[in-house]
Amino acid sequence: MPTLAAALRARAAASPERPFLRFEAETWTFADAFREACRYANLFLKVRDSARPFHVGVLMDNLPAFVFVELGCGVAGAALVGLNPTRTGAFLARDVAHADCQIVVVEARYAEQLHAALGGEPGARPTVFVTDRWDAADTPRATPAAARGWTSLEAALAGVADSDPAVPVEPGDLLMLIFTSGTTTAPKGVLNSNGRLMLLGWGASVHMCQFGPNDTVYAAMPLFHANAQILALIPALCAGGCIALARRFSKTHFLGDIRRYGATLFNYVGSPFAYIMDTPEQPDDADNPLRRAYGNEAPRQYVEAFARRFGCEVVDGYGASEVGVGFTRDATDPARALGRAEGVKILDENGAECAAAVFDGHGRLLNADAAVGEIVNTSGAFMFEGYYKDPESTQARIRNGYFYTGDLGYRDADGFIYFAGRDAEWLRVGGENFLARPIEEVLARFPDVMLVSVYGVPDPEAGDQVMATVVMQTGTVFDPAAFTAFVDGSSDLPPRWRPMFVRVAREAPVTHTNKVLKRVLRREKFLVDRIADPVYWRPRGAPVFRVFTADDLATMRERFEHAGYADRLEG
Repeated sequence: MPTLAAALRARAAASPERPFLRFEAETWTFADAFREACRYANLFLKVRDSARPFHVGVLMDNLPAFVFVELGCGVAGAALVGLNPTRTGAFLARDVAHADCQIVVVEARYAEQLHAALGGEPGARPTVFVTDRWDAADTPRATPAAARGWTSLEAALAGVADSDPAVPVEPGDLLMLIFTSGTTTAPKGVLNSNGRLMLLGWGASVHMCQFGPNDTVYAAMPLFHANAQILALIPALCAGGCIALARRFSKTHFLGDIRRYGATLFNYVGSPFAYIMDTPEQPDDADNPLRRAYGNEAPRQYVEAFARRFGCEVVDGYGASEVGVGFTRDATDPARALGRAEGVKILDENGAECAAAVFDGHGRLLNADAAVGEIVNTSGAFMFEGYYKDPESTQARIRNGYFYTGDLGYRDADGFIYFAGRDAEWLRVGGENFLARPIEEVLARFPDVMLVSVYGVPDPEAGDQVMATVVMQTGTVFDPAAFTAFVDGSSDLPPRWRPMFVRVAREAPVTHTNKVLKRVLRREKFLVDRIADPVYWRPRGAPVFRVFTADDLATMRERFEHAGYADRLEG
């Protein structure tokens, strides 16, 4: 079924009464979902401007309306544009304009945010529909849609037929623009044709999710992101299974929702495990229907712990919105490996293949300088179709017939590939290059640390110094003396890897998909006159970590100015 519309029609015909979508107390069968899709499709076809790209933006949390907008786009031959609710002002306006959204469907909670963003922008205004059907208790009171010249979605749908518009849709037709997470650069719109998204979702349903018609996936990751599309919504449709939506991810609601929906699958990206494991452990946590959690970039220290606590299997792999490379993995692969991939090599900055990784007895990488490079698919672009209206960025990914992921990795002597971090994960201290990820793995063992992020901050002489931001478990406090003893006693933490600065954050800045925004942390550095979190430091030769004060910062600024590097500190 190479198009979303074909898959939905097939499911509605073959198993019309099978539950497909659940949200809180409501359930929609495949037949219900098809009727809703047709209503939304007919509405979009009615109001569209045929002279403009048929792009429909959606700005909301994980609500049933998001699913119906997407299904409606598939039936109408339109393209869905997933808009990120954490984007505001000129950034949100840029996304709407760049993606050529001629229609936007917005949740009432974000209506004021959208209105403020569009208010100061020149150019064509989108037709906006506002839904308040699923308002939560904490939704702020919104200005009525009509007061802005907008229309209530529910009112607009009231008189629209639920008959199939029978629009011809081809596998190559654009189905969705998915913006990248923007953890290190501005988000880019990844092109997803019907054929691409359906093939990726089908492949995931078979191999990673092992999705069957009796499975329910608990979808708490945002639907505007590739993870939820490829590992939840499309697999459920392909397998004839069910998707249960959480409005937003909540560590306190996680287990209750799994039990309420009878969810057997859970897709994740980023750090949800860290937050879930921060909840009080109960003796019956494993008494639940969950059999498999799958995703990418989970903090390694939580993967096995989560599996034990909740009695399920965890499959953590490699993921990127571009999907320019695919790995195959089986149970006999090394624990930390992504698996093998035909044609994938690790290349250095000159295009030469890096040396094979060498490990010590504890699995620690000994030759990072020689082994770590960019993960490159030399067989081609795999499933990558390019970025919307961004040929330069597309060309940067595809060069000389190769697909450059922009991510770091290394390969062992047996051909297994390991993920080493994103392209901004290198630090250079005292002339030595090394990665942030191994340091994070060590510091994560410090008692009561829930989340840790390591990155480089400028040194007034040259290169970087290591800085770590830690988030402590609920109800615990950071003990600088204990942390000093831990660092000094960690044999797998060489002197140059040891952090000079530690920021103890109440919460880390993250994307809507729970990925830590290191670019924000790097920008804020240890500037205690700009951040509210306490910062500790251990200057060279100091026996223990102590509070980094405003006077310390003033002295540090003098050192940078004297060295002529003031712009590195303040920029």
